Amino acid sequence: MPNVDPHNKVDTRNEVEVAINRLLKHQKEHGYDPFGFRPSTLRRALPPVHALYRHYFRVQVEGIENVPAGRALLIANHSGQIPLDAMMIATAMLIENEPPRVTRAMIERWIATLPFVSMFFSRVGQVIGTRANAQALLERDELLMVFPEGSRGISKPYSQAYQLEEFGLGFMRLALQTNTPIVPIGVVGAEEQIPALWNAKWLARMLKMPAFPISPTLLVPLPVKYRIYFGEPLVFEGDSDDEDRVIRARVDVVTDAIRGLLKRGLDERTNPFF
Repeated sequence: MPNVDPHNKVDTRNEVEVAINRLLKHQKEHGYDPFGFRPSTLRRALPPVHALYRHYFRVQVEGIENVPAGRALLIANHSGQIPLDAMMIATAMLIENEPPRVTRAMIERWIATLPFVSMFFSRVGQVIGTRANAQALLERDELLMVFPEGSRGISKPYSQAYQLEEFGLGFMRLALQTNTPIVPIGVVGAEEQIPALWNAKWLARMLKMPAFPISPTLLVPLPVKYRIYFGEPLVFEGDSDDEDRVIRARVDVVTDAIRGLLKRGLDERTNPFF
């Protein structure tokens, strides 16, 4: 019998091809865009990521219908030196959303210094996290993913799991400037995949990386079960050039929304692996 996914009733053996074909149907560009995205590269990269999504992390998604059509900012908690949480969110938008959408993640500047990796990331849709890039993508009505904890989120030890670091203010100024709705996202499971014991700052400096958490599972993340909760979109009004304390009050609304989603996820699960 065919392997049928209970969420969207698609034969999972054909799910990748179905998603890509539906994506191309809705894409404006069929070759590449000004940021280097190539659907052909995504087609080749998606099968192993899809296997992680369906069979290794067994991702459970709730509320994805909250992502509006057109431009939007996906704001999520962040953990782990390897951006598997970003990968799972992006895969959910391709596999679970109707229509499928490419998620443009804002990646750290240091990734641009890595041979081959930087080119691959750009060809599957990821963009160096500058304000100019973010604004240009939103003006094209793209879907932008930002982790406002930055390197602080990936460098904290496991003893601080699911305790959000202070969010930066840039995403809120961007949302106000471009009149973009914000979708808060709570990711439960990623903190346990690569539990960090401590952050080797000296090694991070030597490798010119923002952080280098030491974990026994850094090379082989644990097969935890991911739970991704998309909250209701938040729309803010105001001046993007307001002083920091005014912007911070709006950012705190987003932070509280994500805390609520994380609490819900942690309350609902009985075991990180099931």
